[in-house]
Amino acid sequence: METVHVGLGARAYDIHIGPGLLARAGDLISAVSPRKRMMIVTEENVAPLHLKALQDGLAHAGITSEALVLPAGESTKSWRYYQEVSEWLLSQKVERKDLVIALGGGVIGDLTGFAAATLRRGVGFVQVPTSLLAQVDSSVGGKTGINAPQGKNLIGAFHQPTLVLADTEVLGTMTVRDLLSGYGEVVKYGLLGDAAFFDWLEQQGPKLAAGDMGARIAAVKRSCEMKADIVIRDETEQGDRALLNLGHTFCHALEAATGYGDRLLHGEGVAIGCALAFELSARLGLCSQEDPSRVRAHLRAMGMKTDLSDIDGDLPSAEALVELMGQDKKVVDGQLRFILARGIGEAFVTADVPKDAVLKLLSDALAART
Repeated sequence: METVHVGLGARAYDIHIGPGLLARAGDLISAVSPRKRMMIVTEENVAPLHLKALQDGLAHAGITSEALVLPAGESTKSWRYYQEVSEWLLSQKVERKDLVIALGGGVIGDLTGFAAATLRRGVGFVQVPTSLLAQVDSSVGGKTGINAPQGKNLIGAFHQPTLVLADTEVLGTMTVRDLLSGYGEVVKYGLLGDAAFFDWLEQQGPKLAAGDMGARIAAVKRSCEMKADIVIRDETEQGDRALLNLGHTFCHALEAATGYGDRLLHGEGVAIGCALAFELSARLGLCSQEDPSRVRAHLRAMGMKTDLSDIDGDLPSAEALVELMGQDKKVVDGQLRFILARGIGEAFVTADVPKDAVLKLLSDALAART
């Protein structure tokens, strides 16, 4: 088991990474809480695969548990299910010193974390992420929330978990498409701040996808280390933490345009968004023309989506996509901020991006679809 410490003073916590952690969950959670009863929130695809293993792991340490199983999918991150989770937890008589366990991907982690943040003005919770995307991104850093009709993650709170258990063994139950979607977030870390990690991914990424446990543990650990370092510097995204949104400005617009459904998974949108961000950077003379080509080459080698032409069905105009970007949380005083790059591993945040350049980039990408 590898451990990454998120040093946030009184809100500090550990991320444990490795195989077999569900079986050890009771002992690992007992190290941070004396409570002998836990409430678990999960979803219908994850529950048949992993709920019993988690509950058995808790029972091994004398911890009883109750579980709420929700529908799977992005639409669960909504007011309706926030209310359902909150009322269920209250019916379970949850107390401020209790721990609520989020067992699932990013949807369950974000939703459960937001309910925990607001119940009794803050109940502790444990992230048990079951997807690669959640293990390397959404389970770490304390961002919780739900979606609104106006956009993704617009309602939420910063609420750090008490513990994160990233069981890399459960990644073996993921579909290839879902695993590669999560890999989009892994690649992002190399692109934004660690060129050597991107070099490593070019060599080891295929092994990770094929199931090599060592490669999976190493990739999750490095991703968590990078996110933890940034979160420690900027917990509530006033500056450096925005770097973690590399590719997300484009991604969130594309997700809204495709209805937050199976046409485009989040990590697929991040991968396309990273390719677009590097293409925009090259067009603005910030990085070499070779950099976006190298990004796309690696994504294609992994069998991932890289361009707008890889998204099935119709897409709105370039102007409409830019309008959707205006709902992004990175808008400050009406000015949209982009994460661009001076090279692989050298991302930075800027509001100095000509709108015409973004429109031309998207127009060209849309034209390539025909």
